[in-house]
Amino acid sequence: MKKDDFETSLKRLEEIAEKLESSTYSLEDSLALFEEGTKLYDHCTEILNSAEKKLLILTKNKDVFELTEEDDL
Repeated sequence: MKKDDFETSLKRLEEIAEKLESSTYSLEDSLALFEEGTKLYDHCTEILNSAEKKLLILTKNKDVFELTEEDDL
């Protein structure tokens, strides 16, 4: 499977879900769509997990702060 970006993969996954919900496809076609959807789901999950790890590394040992009305934006 080509490594598309997250947004493209998610959009295709949504298209597949809509197609499967329509129930107008043969069993064979539905299985092929389901297989593609499963691969896309795994790909999206991998991207999200990687992003989460990066965020944890970037925020580790950093002070967390909140903006208040007095803070300049």
